[in-house]
Amino acid sequence: MIPFFWLILLAHIRWVNTADLANVPTSHVLNIFILAGQSNMSGRGGVVNHGQNGMVNETWDGVIPPECQSNLNILKLNAGFQWVEAQEPLHQDIDLGKVCGVGPGMSFANSVLKRDPNIGVIGLVPCAIGGTNISEWARGGVLYNHMIRRTEAALQGGGKLQGLLWYQGESDTQSLEDAKLYRFRLKRLFKNVLHDLQSPSLPVIQVALASSLGPYMEQIRKAQVGINLPNVRTVDAKGLPVGMDYVHITTLAQVQLGQMLADAFLQTQTTQAVLLPVDQTVTSNAPKCCSNFVLDLLSSPFR
Repeated sequence: MIPFFWLILLAHIRWVNTADLANVPTSHVLNIFILAGQSNMSGRGGVVNHGQNGMVNETWDGVIPPECQSNLNILKLNAGFQWVEAQEPLHQDIDLGKVCGVGPGMSFANSVLKRDPNIGVIGLVPCAIGGTNISEWARGGVLYNHMIRRTEAALQGGGKLQGLLWYQGESDTQSLEDAKLYRFRLKRLFKNVLHDLQSPSLPVIQVALASSLGPYMEQIRKAQVGINLPNVRTVDAKGLPVGMDYVHITTLAQVQLGQMLADAFLQTQTTQAVLLPVDQTVTSNAPKCCSNFVLDLLSSPFR
């Protein structure tokens, strides 16, 4: 079955070589942000499951809030390594085999532009894949390599890498072993990304979980907040509204999360990139209230 899935993947993802990267037209993209993690970063806002008797029949309601509307000064790097005008769903050509909806990326970008009109063009690099475990983002794996490759492509025209936005961990709440290893794996991931992109002072803004798939949510949240790296900030999503599946935050929650991420990023700019400790988190004032099968199969031979 593996060759069949290779054909599916290759039909959607263009693996590029150095010559391809050199032709990426990024000269007008000045501020580049990586969007990575799993489904709540990819975006499931407005995605509704109409299935019955265990059947999955998901659709996106198509509702795009004003805070997530397209803007000529917001671009995204699509699956073909081309800059296009960004629009929701940002990850529809990246998180394959899933129904994508509203995520935090557009709200983040619009909020940054509104609060800092002189920042220039923003370039978003979607890389999130739904349902992925932190172990699948290890250096040398399919997901990690794809993220690095896409970021390098985005930088070819002289853009400046401004930050990594990371929202992941729900999948790791299902196993006690994964929960125990999470802090180590996450810390290693951030260090590897900064090293491999030659950006040791790059702001990393991670999201502490609002929901989980298993019983070890608090262990994962403790690991996220407890990472002691000087350039890592934590935005706490706990309390943001979660949808009927009890895992994915709602469209309005994604809008608020994007604004919280923008707050955290702009704080790094006002302090001239001297970042505050990770325990100074941005938190929600809201009331308390899956797996990419193709890539999983493809990556297994390389583990």
